Amino acid sequence: MRSLLVIALLMAGCATSSDPLPVQPDGPTSPSVVATVSKQWDTADAKVSAAISIAKENADRPDVVRSETAVALSFLPAPEAGELAIARARAAKADQKDYAAAEAFGKKLLSQIDTSWLKVQADTTEALRVSQLKDARIVELTKAVEQAKADMASQTWSWIGGALAVAGALCTAFLSPKIGLPLIGCGMLCGAVPLITESEYFSVIVATTLSIAAALMLYLLWDYVKDKANASDYVPPSPKV
Repeated sequence: MRSLLVIALLMAGCATSSDPLPVQPDGPTSPSVVATVSKQWDTADAKVSAAISIAKENADRPDVVRSETAVALSFLPAPEAGELAIARARAAKADQKDYAAAEAFGKKLLSQIDTSWLKVQADTTEALRVSQLKDARIVELTKAVEQAKADMASQTWSWIGGALAVAGALCTAFLSPKIGLPLIGCGMLCGAVPLITESEYFSVIVATTLSIAAALMLYLLWDYVKDKANASDYVPPSPKV
């Protein structure tokens, strides 16, 4: 029964949520990771660009060109065999149209890379936002489950208290107040348990209740012993002859 109540509460909570959670993009949820990679990437690109620019400025100095291009290559992965073959064929042909086409392709590809990288950065920011929303929703549902447990416990104690109070009233009416009144008191105590457990005076209330219960038990024991003693001292009158 408890499990069904909790499941029903979760379903109701999900159904009544103000907004559904958005889809989280495929990306890291820590912007610092993307920022670090972006900074390293920009540094490498800047150094490659600087080395190539200096090599171009010193085209009449083969030693400088070789040294600067070697520096640029140190920031780049090893070229694929196919790309090397294309570049060698282009250099052997030395057609300016081929160079212009390759340069246009490079600028277009760089633009696409920049656009994709901006999307990665935007997805990272969105992924962090959605991740935080999910964390907040988990906290919200956890609180709802805890509240459901507390409400269920409170209702249980209320039912127990009501049952004891009814039983005490019946015992008072048909048996004895000595039996009924303690039951009514226990019923009132059970009904107050949720309030007691949440009170800042919990320890004081518990100590007082235990003291009263102990005193009541001692009184009932004393009363029982007294009744037994009175019954043993009772001498029935002699019958008249």
